[in-house]
Amino acid sequence: MSSVTSSWRRRRQAARNRRALISAIDGANTPAMRHELMGLSGSSSQFLNALR
Repeated sequence: MSSVTSSWRRRRQAARNRRALISAIDGANTPAMRHELMGLSGSSSQFLNALR
C-alpha cells in the first residue's frame, strides 16, 4: 500500500511543479526570463513534458 501512496504523491508533486513552471513561464516579464525558465524546464527530467 505504501508503494501506491508514494507513487501517487510523486505524481501529484510532479503535477504541482509542472503547473508552477507553466505559470512562471506565462507570467515572465521579459522574453529573456521566459527563455531562461524554458531552459530550466528542458534541463530537468521532471519537467521534460511540462510544455506539451
